[in-house]
Amino acid sequence: MVDVGAKDDTQRKATAEGFISMAPSTLALIVEGRAAKGDVLAAARIAGIMASKQTSALIPLCHPLNITRSSVELTPVHEGERADGRVGIHVEAILGVTGKTGIEMEALTAAAVACLTVYDMCKAVDRGMEIGEVRLLHKSGGKSGTWERTE
Repeated sequence: MVDVGAKDDTQRKATAEGFISMAPSTLALIVEGRAAKGDVLAAARIAGIMASKQTSALIPLCHPLNITRSSVELTPVHEGERADGRVGIHVEAILGVTGKTGIEMEALTAAAVACLTVYDMCKAVDRGMEIGEVRLLHKSGGKSGTWERTE
């Protein structure tokens, strides 16, 4: 692991996103609360938050952090709402910490695991779902300052 012992504690924040595309009928099943395994959006939200807290156990050499904020929002994306026409769930994870190292990996892990949870809960009806666009949108704090994704 990188030695961060001499670094100052600073407030750090990271935002990541992901998207899981699916058939319109699968999205309807989720939105209407008819999935056999239960409330897909609630389960995925909690899974993402829980995963963010376990990142150092999943990613080699990743420092364990005392996370101060972990929120995961899942937004249904219906037909006609994206330029590419895809339907699915957009995931946004916002993480915060006061510490010596960044929280980008925790935000990325939260977004990815939330998408994987949606897949797991709906795979019986739609094995063609596709997870993508897992990426960092923003990070702030630390010596390198703020970084924003630009399109």
